[in-house]
Amino acid sequence: MPIRKKPFLQALSPAPPPRLGPAGPPPIRMAANENPLGPSPRAVAAVQTALAELHRYPDAGGAALKHALAARANLAPESVMLGNGSDELILLICHAMLGEGDEAVLAQGSFISYARRIQAQGAIARQIPLRDMTHDLPAMATAITPNTRLVFVCNPNNPTGTTVGEAELLAFLDQVPDEVLVVVDEAYIEFVTRPDFPDLLPLIRAGHDNLLLLRTFAKIHGLAGLRLGYAFGAPDLIAYLERARPVFNVNALAQIAGLAALDDTDHLARSLAHAAHSRTVLSEGLRALGLTVIPGETNFVAVAVPDDQALAAALAQRGVLVTPLSGWGLPGWIRISFGTDDENRACIAALGEILANE
Repeated sequence: MPIRKKPFLQALSPAPPPRLGPAGPPPIRMAANENPLGPSPRAVAAVQTALAELHRYPDAGGAALKHALAARANLAPESVMLGNGSDELILLICHAMLGEGDEAVLAQGSFISYARRIQAQGAIARQIPLRDMTHDLPAMATAITPNTRLVFVCNPNNPTGTTVGEAELLAFLDQVPDEVLVVVDEAYIEFVTRPDFPDLLPLIRAGHDNLLLLRTFAKIHGLAGLRLGYAFGAPDLIAYLERARPVFNVNALAQIAGLAALDDTDHLARSLAHAAHSRTVLSEGLRALGLTVIPGETNFVAVAVPDDQALAAALAQRGVLVTPLSGWGLPGWIRISFGTDDENRACIAALGEILANE
């Protein structure tokens, strides 16, 4: 007799393998929203110094990094939680908040991990279609029922790069019942220039206990390989969520690198300048090919194409990796991460060749 498996977990498709290009030179990686300038140099130096201490366990509480993050956000350290990447935090939140048959509300066409983590708990993911390629917050509010335990809002949204403004988001938060946790994923907040982008930290300082903000070192700081995310929330909420995490979930090198990266203002400024330049170059180049590009505020662009899977495969054969969005609920769209200047030009050229041959 085979072992008993949870049917709702068995029903999930396996995590997709990374898309690989042809044999030969390393591919141009424009599929994972990585920082093309590399990691913070200060973080690299700090990690190199710490290598001799790898026989020691990390600080299980991440005290130094929590204090540094709290100081920058004007919060108490008890309002900070660390994770092995934002994805682990999403997993822990779902584990802590959802049981079999519970419901969570999210956008269809948002970060793919939300629905998978919800469904892995045996909960129901109520996915609300995007409106104008961004969150339809009024429809999401209407979708909340007595069975809803959790809401995800990705702002800026991955994979469309769009945002919702302060007035709209605050109005939405007022509509959410106090017993429902709202997780606002701000992984790309450093790239935003929109003047009315919501600053939700004052709500955390005021004790808003059903709000959690997610952020990451993977994007602007270039530490994706070390897996380091963090959350801001009310101390009671953080203390509850901490009960769900493994004791040593964030490794020592990640904590040390995160601390150093926070002070690397030069790397931050270069990364922001490069993102702004890349956004212009890619958007103009793709539009010149007759493609529709969503104006976003992240380190990627979303582009409408005739067949996202076929086009991504054709690009991969030319050594350029992008993300087709059919599996994210957005068929006919691809997401292109910003690369170096040469990589951006190579991507546009490869797309031009493919489209010319159709």
